[in-house]
Amino acid sequence: MIKVASYNMHKGIGADRRRNPERILDVLREIDADVIALQEADRRFGARTGVIPPHLLEDHSDWKHIAVGLRATSMGWHGNALLVRKSATVVGCEAIHLPALEPRGAVTADIAIGDVLLRVVGMHLDLSGLWRRRQAAAILAHVTHRDSVHPTVLMGDLNEWSASAGCLRDFGRDYQVAGTGASFHARRPIARLDRIMASRDLRVVECGVHASAAARKASDHLPIWAMLDVIPPRETDAVDA
Repeated sequence: MIKVASYNMHKGIGADRRRNPERILDVLREIDADVIALQEADRRFGARTGVIPPHLLEDHSDWKHIAVGLRATSMGWHGNALLVRKSATVVGCEAIHLPALEPRGAVTADIAIGDVLLRVVGMHLDLSGLWRRRQAAAILAHVTHRDSVHPTVLMGDLNEWSASAGCLRDFGRDYQVAGTGASFHARRPIARLDRIMASRDLRVVECGVHASAAARKASDHLPIWAMLDVIPPRETDAVDA
């Protein structure tokens, strides 16, 4: 099985209004996921440098970040970043340009973990419902028109307050939404803004919100996670039938 997680790290700024990337890494180590989608992983202005210094990842974690190659000092694209185990092999990666009034984007990668080739998309969608749906359509079109098909996980901060409408309904046509629970606000979570969505050839074995004491202090969002298992092709065909 593969463990995935999504975390809006709020540029490393915690409940005490202090920027502390070491605290973010402490939370990630608690979760111990194989693949992690981060949102707000880069500073907003200037060179948009990654909040977590490269040496912290290299020397004090089991992960490496997937470089989409658009900005030399950034971890990702418009704050979206993907972390994977150092033992994993990144087969390919790219940024996804999204329609938006303000800068928005998503990142995707094909990752070999053991004998599984997993496609992952990390995203942070707009505050506007109309633009969220346009962005969801762009992400779905990008994944659909790839040359190859692999088990796929979409995850990130969708900014969708509705339980089943808007962009969630769009994603839900082809993807199952894991019932992770409320993740915002970290101090008193009431909204399921963060989501993990898996293609039909994946089974969500277990999922939840990581609500440790450290996580409640490190960001304004709590991280979410899911354990996924690949469904053998014969079982997938039986479900579709």
